Amino acid sequence: MGVLLFVLELNTMMKSTLSYFSRSLRFLAGLIAFHFHSFFIQLCYLMILSLVGYLGLKVSKPRNPVRLNDLDLFYTSVSASTASSMVAVEMEVFSNSQLILFTLLMFLGGEVFTSMLDLLFAGYNLQNKVSINPFPPTNHANQIELGLVLSIPHSDSENHNPCDSNIINVASCDRLKYNCLSYLTYAVLGYLVMVQFVGFSFVSLYMTLVPSARQVLKNKGIKIVTFSLFTVVSTFASCGFVPTNENMIVFKKNSGLLLLILPHVFLGNALYPPCLRLLIMVLKKVTKKEEFSYLLKNSVDVGYEHLLSDLRCCFLVATVLGFNLIQFVMLCSLEWKTKIMEGLNVYEKVVASLFQVTNARHAGESVFDLSSISSAILVLFVVMM
Repeated sequence: MGVLLFVLELNTMMKSTLSYFSRSLRFLAGLIAFHFHSFFIQLCYLMILSLVGYLGLKVSKPRNPVRLNDLDLFYTSVSASTASSMVAVEMEVFSNSQLILFTLLMFLGGEVFTSMLDLLFAGYNLQNKVSINPFPPTNHANQIELGLVLSIPHSDSENHNPCDSNIINVASCDRLKYNCLSYLTYAVLGYLVMVQFVGFSFVSLYMTLVPSARQVLKNKGIKIVTFSLFTVVSTFASCGFVPTNENMIVFKKNSGLLLLILPHVFLGNALYPPCLRLLIMVLKKVTKKEEFSYLLKNSVDVGYEHLLSDLRCCFLVATVLGFNLIQFVMLCSLEWKTKIMEGLNVYEKVVASLFQVTNARHAGESVFDLSSISSAILVLFVVMM
């Protein structure tokens, strides 16, 4: 009798173990399939975007009556679409319409915009799940899901996932996640548009009011609106393109312009996650929406890689500021009295150095001639990149 009970218990344990491994394998396979599928969607998106950009450059006429090589045009289109900051043709060769096309490519190929497409894709998948079982969650369920019921203790982990509770059914959890993804998508879109619109407005105003900066564009035949929009979008997308052949070197004495462009290096790159979290906190306080509370408490569960926890955001800010401070001190120590700083006063040297070290890690714009910078600083830039 004891042997029979032992065999039955062993059989039960084996079945439960096999069932656990089967569920784990299905989950892992689904996860891999999703990311694999997402990778090919992004790959096809960037290829189509680059091809459309190439065709647009091919059809439109350059500023100068020169024949541009097809490979150079396609290479430049791919570079703009992928924010690679590499160009095979001088930027001043391109006409105003071509510069606007580049601006569109950089906007659509930027990290923030493409991550928003991932949110739309994830939201579409969840919408299909919700439509299969369209039972709206009750207010009580929403409160449990959002961790608003005090009787549910929070774990010490970084993200508390209340959807694991037996009280919450799958349909209500999926519906809540879908609503959160929708709100997050709108938040990212608003952030993307407003930051660049404000930057464009201030840069345009500066270029209009400051004669020295305006004269540079006039001599090169570049419109103020085109330059402002192009530069802000390029900086935010971390592309590093500037409509001038010399990049930002011709504006190294325009410290105000450099300071207006500088924040976009951070807002569209390394400091985007902390800024996004700060925006969600503000929206939660203003709108009192439950979805924003869920986003703040369950950043990992949402699945958006740029939505980080408070602790990770603090670490990220400290890392970015620390690395840039190291570069700034090293650059000023070794290059303060060298050729690249000639003609600049103390204030202009500080702003130009800050602009250079920040772009070395992120956007790729340059206010100094890199060929004239010492080898030690170049090695430092490479390490920081």
